[in-house]
Amino acid sequence: MNPTHPGENEEWMSGRIESWVETYKKAMLTPVILRLVAIHQPVTIATLLADLTARTGWQITERGLYRTVKRLQDSGFLTSDDVAAPRTGAKRKELALSDLGARFLEGIDANLVQLPENSSH
Repeated sequence: MNPTHPGENEEWMSGRIESWVETYKKAMLTPVILRLVAIHQPVTIATLLADLTARTGWQITERGLYRTVKRLQDSGFLTSDDVAAPRTGAKRKELALSDLGARFLEGIDANLVQLPENSSH
């Protein structure tokens, strides 16, 4: 990095941060979705998407969320039921955490790094 070109330094730093954020989002999307489903279950995709965006600030398309949810269902972490929507009677999916999904989420929680607030050197 060359301190004589602050614009290049900022661009370099922005690129590094953006790269880290994208990697973090990919790694954390599964446990975040599982946690939100556990909190709200049964939950619709629309509610899940709204809460995901509100809590994380991440922009994810409904299509992207459907793909991830489908993968989590195929893995046995989520279950879904078709229920009739109020007034229209149209079918919509409601998601819930399976026992396997709950065990997976517990395993992730057990391995998250928690740094002590006050540490002595």
